[in-house]
Amino acid sequence: MSGPRPRPGILGIDAYVGGDSETAPHRDLKRPIRLASNEGALGPSPKAMAAYRALEPDLYRYPDGASATLRAGLADLHGLDAGRIVCGAGSDELIALLVRAYAGPGDEVLHSAHGFLMYALSAKSVGATPVAVPERHLKTDVDAMLAAVTPRTRIVFVANPNNPTGSFLDRDEVARLAAGLPDDVLLVLDAAYAEYIDRDDYTPGNEFVTPDGRVATLRTFSKIYGLSALRLGWGYFPAGVADVLNRIRGPFNVGAPSQVAGEAALDDQDFITTSREHNAEWRDWTAARLAALRLTVHPSIANFLLVDFTGRNDRDAEGTRRYLKENGILVRQMGGYGLPNCLRVGIGTGEEMRAVVDAFATHLDGRS
Repeated sequence: MSGPRPRPGILGIDAYVGGDSETAPHRDLKRPIRLASNEGALGPSPKAMAAYRALEPDLYRYPDGASATLRAGLADLHGLDAGRIVCGAGSDELIALLVRAYAGPGDEVLHSAHGFLMYALSAKSVGATPVAVPERHLKTDVDAMLAAVTPRTRIVFVANPNNPTGSFLDRDEVARLAAGLPDDVLLVLDAAYAEYIDRDDYTPGNEFVTPDGRVATLRTFSKIYGLSALRLGWGYFPAGVADVLNRIRGPFNVGAPSQVAGEAALDDQDFITTSREHNAEWRDWTAARLAALRLTVHPSIANFLLVDFTGRNDRDAEGTRRYLKENGILVRQMGGYGLPNCLRVGIGTGEEMRAVVDAFATHLDGRS
């Protein structure tokens, strides 16, 4: 190899590949049905779109490097300390910063076996070893996670609810995990889908984030807030961790359009309520109809369903994904997550979900 050489291990990292985004239009809807990336079904709040458009004359100005107004809005909405909130270019950036700050060669980063791929990729990028901990019935196994901790463990990532399985740890299970970890291990609760959930036993974990503790939470504006294109995430951290992240993040890591759209989105909680109710209705409707097609639909509290083809020897996940794509519908094949016989189907609009179910039925009934 000629030219500059990357650090050892970098070329052994498989680049992250997102869900498909391009296909021919669906025959009836006259546009592609994009359900491969768990985006918000109803798009952004009208208030967020208006704020984004209004910023146009000031695009030549640098953004507020501290995201102060946005952090104040998040603190007010969630009852948090604004000084311990750090914003990022999506929660992906915050994952990368945490790994960069707290792990390196010889260290281990734990995650559940079917957890978000960026945990392992970020660990490898700094020379740390990602450790995939077996799940129990497609759910993070607290006992297995605690048993996997070694003196080399630096960070434990738990997506709650988990992508792509849709399962979650309840408040008591999160508390048990947090209490059982050594004092020098950082527990990161990734609650990207928290706004979709209305259950008394669920928590995104903010109450476990104490000023001098070792638990952090991550959130995003890419899901229910519908701002995926703007790359906006945030986290709530112990004071020392927040200080470390502010030392190593870029000085203007969150653009002004992202900040103003995020601030306006926070001010439109009626839209969030509508989006949550829409998601629950169509997630349950879709799950019931896919189950009637002799597919296993794993329970989900997020804005997607994990659809398992085990037992359907006549059809498989990849063949179905290709058929759907040929007919203008994009869903995600889960081979990269160790679930090759599963598809992840995001929840879209009502007309999109009706079209998806019809396409599944046509293919599975042998009419395709």
